[in-house]
Amino acid sequence: MSLVAPLFDRLWLELAGDGDRDGAGAAAGFATGRLAGGLLLRDGDRDLAEEGVGFGVPILKRGLETIFPGRMDVSQRETGGERTITATFHLNLVERLAAPGSRSLSSPALYTAKNALAALHRRAPVLRAPLTGLSSALRRSFGLVTTFEEAGEGAAALTLTYTVVGARGSLLVAVDATALPADGATTVVVMNEQGAHAFDGYRDVSGRMLRGAAIGTWDEVTAPAASFVCDERRVAFSLGRVAGARLYRGRELIERLPGRDRTPTSAPAKTAAAP
Repeated sequence: MSLVAPLFDRLWLELAGDGDRDGAGAAAGFATGRLAGGLLLRDGDRDLAEEGVGFGVPILKRGLETIFPGRMDVSQRETGGERTITATFHLNLVERLAAPGSRSLSSPALYTAKNALAALHRRAPVLRAPLTGLSSALRRSFGLVTTFEEAGEGAAALTLTYTVVGARGSLLVAVDATALPADGATTVVVMNEQGAHAFDGYRDVSGRMLRGAAIGTWDEVTAPAASFVCDERRVAFSLGRVAGARLYRGRELIERLPGRDRTPTSAPAKTAAAP
């Protein structure tokens, strides 16, 4: 099942159901095709989301470990020009490494080190290039690919409500975290990703403008609002900072590796402490 929300001109949003996504990431067989996605931006018949998971996709942090949504339950209603979509995301997947055609590696020490290096990558911009190069070299050397597996006891659920006003091109995302377990959850991240081939420009209301690699992969936005821009299609998407949350920007562009196709994503993310 796929739900469609028209915007204006040729723009529209699509919320693809489990196994329904037909974007570049799924077509390439990339591992993120297994994740439940949010609202994907289309311009006519062009997919502007690429590998991005879309607008309004929750992930859960338990210390250094990240839990991803593997499926969702969806309903919708429409009143006048306003469409409301309610999606309950089941956060039940963790990221793992595996050799092609083999079972994933199971060493707890390996994933502790991997998660610690990922945290260092986010916190230390000067180390991002060498850490990315090291990661790519190790993957090539050992033929490793990313997979997602059931999280087991770490699973949880989050309900998000999307309110789309097509004529204004506005999307309000409300998060209901009351079903989260009281222990273990440290951070809720709401991802808002679209394709980095399309959205290769950044600007914010403070006047800062960045292009391509200068955008960075995970930097906090201190301006009240910021945008990613697609000059080719003359379209942008913007997010504002929310009280009690942090707003981050990132644009990831990783070239194709042997045995691994990847389309890049542009992704500002709102991060808030879980209740």
